Amino acid sequence: MSGQNTQTRVEGRDLIMERSFDAPKELVFAAHVSPDHVARWWGPTGWDTLSYEMEVQPGGVWHYCMRSSEDGQESWGKATYQEVKENERIVYEDAFADLNGNEIAGMPKMQVQLDFSEDENGTVLKSRTSFASEEELQKIIDMHAIEGMAESYDRLDEYLTSQIKMKKEGHS
Repeated sequence: MSGQNTQTRVEGRDLIMERSFDAPKELVFAAHVSPDHVARWWGPTGWDTLSYEMEVQPGGVWHYCMRSSEDGQESWGKATYQEVKENERIVYEDAFADLNGNEIAGMPKMQVQLDFSEDENGTVLKSRTSFASEEELQKIIDMHAIEGMAESYDRLDEYLTSQIKMKKEGHS
């Protein structure tokens, strides 16, 4: 699969991305809530993600750093979870942050809702990211975040496929 398999649209100040995965819903959900899973797919191609804190529960925090393997450039983020319904939904506020987890003023904050559902092929992941204004959404678009997230979903698809293959071969 390639990034073109991610359907993307803008509705006002919301960015909606939808992607189907040939994997069980429980595995797709687990890939979003475990630092070990997240490290293997989160971020655009050529970037590694390190989770410094990841407490997936209402009020919990995910403090992470994406680092370019090419030039060492870093992008830090901090998500604060608002709703977690196992295998169904995750809602969090995501903000640009520094290495200490302090939010960076002047950068867009995002309200992210991930919904996991099943279809005849496996799992459909629908992401709705809401911004305070259309201008903030445009800042994120200009930063190539749509392309970056589509690449992340490509990496997730590859990771899920490898996990399913390992399980079929008797590895845990």
